[in-house]
Amino acid sequence: MRISTALVTRDVETCWRIFTDVALLTSWVPGLRRAQVITKERGLPSEIHFEFASSLAYTLIYRYDREHNEVHWTPKLGKRDGVSGFVRFEQEGTGTRVTYALEQGERRTAAERALSDPDPVLAAFAARVSEAR
Repeated sequence: MRISTALVTRDVETCWRIFTDVALLTSWVPGLRRAQVITKERGLPSEIHFEFASSLAYTLIYRYDREHNEVHWTPKLGKRDGVSGFVRFEQEGTGTRVTYALEQGERRTAAERALSDPDPVLAAFAARVSEAR
């Protein structure tokens, strides 16, 4: 599992809101063409299907831990092509420390692995969060 961290200048709630808003995913996830909520639990997406610019597609199951401000995901369909991981948001001063961890499926190509590399994904998220209102 690869782990990346960044300090962003926004509060935990803003980070949480942007990360869990499926409609915003294409604005910051590199190469993501479409994200579709399949099911929701308690108002949050629990199953999401992802389609990337290439032929890569998979479905992830999400779990939320509000006490620790964590989101965890595991593959449902396309397990060998999908990803699993977590994100954690921790207040640090006036900003938020974001920890993003990702483990990629064994059948992913080098190009697919590059799309999901934690460093650029987290950098894109941090940039998107800094633009939020």
